[in-house]
Amino acid sequence: MEKPALISCRDVTVCRGETRALDDFTLSIPQGQHVAILGPNGCGKSTLMKTISREVHPLYNPDSELAILGKKLYNVFELRPMLGIVSDDLLARSRRPATGRDVILSGFFSTLELWPHNDVTPERERKADEILAKLEIEHLAERTTAQMSSGESRRILIGRALAHDPMALMLDEPTNSLDPRAVHELMRTLRKLAQSGVGMIVVTHHLPDILPEVERIVMLKDGKVWRDGPKTDLLRQDVLGELFGVEREVVERDGVYYLL
Repeated sequence: MEKPALISCRDVTVCRGETRALDDFTLSIPQGQHVAILGPNGCGKSTLMKTISREVHPLYNPDSELAILGKKLYNVFELRPMLGIVSDDLLARSRRPATGRDVILSGFFSTLELWPHNDVTPERERKADEILAKLEIEHLAERTTAQMSSGESRRILIGRALAHDPMALMLDEPTNSLDPRAVHELMRTLRKLAQSGVGMIVVTHHLPDILPEVERIVMLKDGKVWRDGPKTDLLRQDVLGELFGVEREVVERDGVYYLL
């Protein structure tokens, strides 16, 4: 029996104000695949993430479909074990200081911080400590997010997303605002996770965000899938020039691509 797709969108339309941010959008991502969703600002990348996480909702259409692992209706508690969303928006919405360990523990409750009614069991505390060790960020356990650099908070958010052992991580512009050292440390962490079997969906406009482990590129333009295919076919100067509207040289070094 064929496995259901991790993410399946068919004829999905999402409006942001008067603009169709996703316009009859169709995309399917199988389980276990490493994918980069690439495109310029305003192409629909962020709206796609928010639609999958149910922060925004498509227009009603009886013929459209939005499903995770074949299921069309789910709540946030069901979503977490399937798809871990990593976005800076999460910490931006937090209203009080939290330590690195608390942020990871909040992932068990699909919240942004811990509250008195949350059941933090010894098992969950052990799991949080295992994640801190796995990501090599034990030193951030007692540090508050206000005391963390952008790179450190990004890795803590990855830890939060791993609380439920999701089948895949969906990362929104993962290296945005990071300095070169933080980028190196983050990419090393993500590659380690990808090689361990965690699926990666990288949503970005920045070529170096695309891990060497990514096999497939989905290019978005004007709210639609513009191109979809193997990395070696699409990360070329002519294709990228048309996508971004600039003529720049494409260079590949050790599996990482750059626009020069």
